Amino acid sequence: MKIMPCPLNGPRNINEFVYGGEVKAIPDHKNCSDKAWAEYVFYSDNTIKIVKEWWFHSASGYWFIAERHTASDEIIRTYDPSEIYKERINFDADTREANAADGKNGEGKGAQP
Repeated sequence: MKIMPCPLNGPRNINEFVYGGEVKAIPDHKNCSDKAWAEYVFYSDNTIKIVKEWWFHSASGYWFIAERHTASDEIIRTYDPSEIYKERINFDADTREANAADGKNGEGKGAQP
């Protein structure tokens, strides 16, 4: 049985986790081309090295980062994303700005203040 050391819950069976993809720089979602976005979402380097990956512990709903060697599949370390990410990307703000520009700001019948 393979064990994943979860930074929140400690060592757990690998079956409790879901792979979330490589940790890599996100392109500017407002200005990038469809090709650049597709490359970000669908393509990876696929070379033998230590990669940073997103992992999700499904029992606790916790996302974290794992460093894993692609040849040996050895998990080098795991840690909370706050170690490298200091601010959160909020895509909802873009939707509110677009709706406000279109006059769809949620005001009217049944809208909450």
